[in-house]
Amino acid sequence: MNTLLSIETRNAVLLKMAQLLEQERAAIIEVNKGDLEAYSGDDISMYDRLKADDKKVDEMIASVTHLASQDDPVGVERFRFKHDNGMQVYNKTASFGTVLIIYESRPDVTVEAAGIAFKSGNKILLKGGKESLNSNLKIVELWHQALKENGASTNWVEYLQFNRIETQAFLENPTQQVDLIVPRGGERLIAFTKQHATCPVIISGRGNNFVYVHKDADLDIAINVILNGKSKISACNAIDKVLIDENLPNKKDFVANLISKLKDFKIQVLGDDTISKEHGLEGIKSDDIWYEEFLDYKILIGEIASNQDTIAMINKYSGGHSSVIVTKDENEAKAFMENVDTAAVYHNASSRFTDGGQLGLGGELAISTDKLHQRGPIGLQHLVTNKWYVHGNGQTR
Repeated sequence: MNTLLSIETRNAVLLKMAQLLEQERAAIIEVNKGDLEAYSGDDISMYDRLKADDKKVDEMIASVTHLASQDDPVGVERFRFKHDNGMQVYNKTASFGTVLIIYESRPDVTVEAAGIAFKSGNKILLKGGKESLNSNLKIVELWHQALKENGASTNWVEYLQFNRIETQAFLENPTQQVDLIVPRGGERLIAFTKQHATCPVIISGRGNNFVYVHKDADLDIAINVILNGKSKISACNAIDKVLIDENLPNKKDFVANLISKLKDFKIQVLGDDTISKEHGLEGIKSDDIWYEEFLDYKILIGEIASNQDTIAMINKYSGGHSSVIVTKDENEAKAFMENVDTAAVYHNASSRFTDGGQLGLGGELAISTDKLHQRGPIGLQHLVTNKWYVHGNGQTR
């Protein structure tokens, strides 16, 4: 096990990383172009996540710079207690040890997720996808340079060039200590990791997020929240389903306006039985579609009788990620937010804010749809476990 690096060293490595990313910007973009050209798949959201352009490099630089400015998440006192016998008891945050990040197509994860795990005192094992191999190796080279220049061992950040079979073998029987696994990617990757892992896994789950337009909704807000929720189709916080209250005044006009605006953005609009008949949309063949995360230019609109029915529908079908109610009625919003079982609940705002940076965490390692160990965006301060420190002078029980 690596001895915990001082916070000064960890911050210095992160700041050096920011400098190197700037210095090697052109080289990173050039190497990434090769990965993009070699990508033979037809998954548009995968292609979008694979790209490392100037804007992505800016984001990488911003993330490590910001991480360096944040408080040390390790050693934070969470509880203290003085025992009757005089022992002083503390509970403090502690690093996990070694964190394995398994991910697809996103070179920015090699900076941002690794940065968060590194700042919280962990050794990082990176297992990226073959489609981004050259971009990832280039970035890992910079990590090693930043570590070396600050007198730290390069084995704090290790890249695992494993194929699927080797990855499965490593998950089932790791050849080195692994304390936590974070899969970042599609449902297949997550299911594969969960199935084979022998240590705790933080699930960065699927989206399939809903907007409920309540009968007392502000209709301009409703349109804006839905369109914004569809503005980045590769995001796990995108909107896939819209439920319209059947008692919404001028419902037909509102839905017609919404459909026409979605179509302007080249989004395919599907409807449930009622909406598809009323508006001449393609209907749905099976209710199973309500479970689907689209990650595509596609949205499904349905009609619903009440807030209670909406809550039940979301709790049955959604991915447990984000859900939105648009209403002027505070009590209805409160009932919705307290009873919908998703990691983030919104009243009159876009689901696109479910993101560590946007919710004040600075950055995120993943967005968890599990309820343990942390729910929703996992920031620097959540990527820790804890430890009991007990000071005595000979006490026995």
